[in-house]
Amino acid sequence: MADPLKPSAPRSEGVPAVPSPEAVRALDLATVRTLRREAQLEESDLSYLRRLLQGRIDILRAESARRRDPAAGGPAPVMEQLSEILSETPAPARGGARHVTVHPPGTSRYRQRIERVLADVEWSDLPALDDAGLLAALDRLTGYEHEVSARRQELQRVADQCGAEIARRYREGEARVDDLLSGR
Repeated sequence: MADPLKPSAPRSEGVPAVPSPEAVRALDLATVRTLRREAQLEESDLSYLRRLLQGRIDILRAESARRRDPAAGGPAPVMEQLSEILSETPAPARGGARHVTVHPPGTSRYRQRIERVLADVEWSDLPALDDAGLLAALDRLTGYEHEVSARRQELQRVADQCGAEIARRYREGEARVDDLLSGR
């Protein structure tokens, strides 16, 4: 299976893995700014998709819990409890949380891949999905969510590293605000 998290049409060549501080220092200021912006945009895309995956994981977990203990989940099918399932208090953040727009502009390139991953789960009739299929879908989505989270953290490190380098250049006089304002 092709990697569902790799963008099919990256904005540029894509944001590389976290470069060394020396590698970032060797870049010109415009390139450092571009790399930071690209990392922030891609991280925002992945954050949105991670939320989509988490919602679907919550649905599958609720169905699994309903099957284990029908009394706990109530008599209603999981799909009739969506507002309750999806509005539950989120788990405590593990750090690295950032502001994310409601629907980032570049998300469609990742979302198409994720939708392919989700296509084999019969969301409209979860009770028809056997236990093995339910667990396999849950494992698969959880695995993708972990991959998305790892890539987001990597992109956050790239953006932070670029931001620190930009700040260092201004602090040490290698860059000037006047240059930024004049478009140089």
